[in-house]
Amino acid sequence: MGTKNVSFETLKRIDFSKYAPLFALVVLIVLSAVASEHFLKFRNITNILRQVSYTGTIALGMTFVIVAGGIDLSVGSMVAFVGVLAIYLMNYLGGGILAVSVAVLAAMVIGSLCGAFNGFIVTKGKITSFIATLGTMSIFRSLTLYISEAGEVIAQNDLYPEIGGGYFMNIPYPVLIFLGLAVFFHIFLYNTAFGRHVCAVGANQQVAVYSAIKVRWVTFMTFVITGFSVGMTAVLLSSRLNSMSPGDAGIFYELDAIAAVVIGGTPLAGGKGTIWGTVIG
Repeated sequence: MGTKNVSFETLKRIDFSKYAPLFALVVLIVLSAVASEHFLKFRNITNILRQVSYTGTIALGMTFVIVAGGIDLSVGSMVAFVGVLAIYLMNYLGGGILAVSVAVLAAMVIGSLCGAFNGFIVTKGKITSFIATLGTMSIFRSLTLYISEAGEVIAQNDLYPEIGGGYFMNIPYPVLIFLGLAVFFHIFLYNTAFGRHVCAVGANQQVAVYSAIKVRWVTFMTFVITGFSVGMTAVLLSSRLNSMSPGDAGIFYELDAIAAVVIGGTPLAGGKGTIWGTVIG
């Protein structure tokens, strides 16, 4: 009888809500496997993971913004903007690995600068992130359409498609990059002073100010991190397609990324969150 009471008390102390996204994922996998005998085939699983990695990579960066109490609605348009510029730069530089390397690096930098632009508007302009990024969403999309003249931009480097379409030990490169970035961001959020400051800002900005935390700087950097993630996604997506469509690329990516973060256990109010929850979400 005593053993049963101890077990019951132990179960009561377990916060099952933390594992709800994982349970939901397991149930979804089981139902899908029952519905189709081909679902659990290795090729199908890798294809699904590849598709998930695009919005998933953005969601990793979005986690920082939402934990800090903000939101970024411009990421979908930013993907198209960064992707088009990266391809144009690569085509200008010509063929070879150098052109690809410069284009990839440029995508990371441009994405980070776009994120910095969002962060500047939010922190210096004192505009709520929802309104600010709703505006920049239109700006980035309009610039993309203008630069590309509303036409599809095609990569002219034979090495570029290897990034989005290549494999390492039968696992697509985008999946490996997504998981590697998840590990890095997990460590960054939970094992650094900056990560703790992000949580503090999202929990209560006024208390964070009293604690000598640079609230504006922390908020600004969360948008830069999201921009970096967008730059990574722009490379993965454009290299997979070997092109970028300015009107269609990244459409609704912001909704998918936000949904992944929230389903993964990060509240829209901010203050706390988990990277691995986002991965599962």
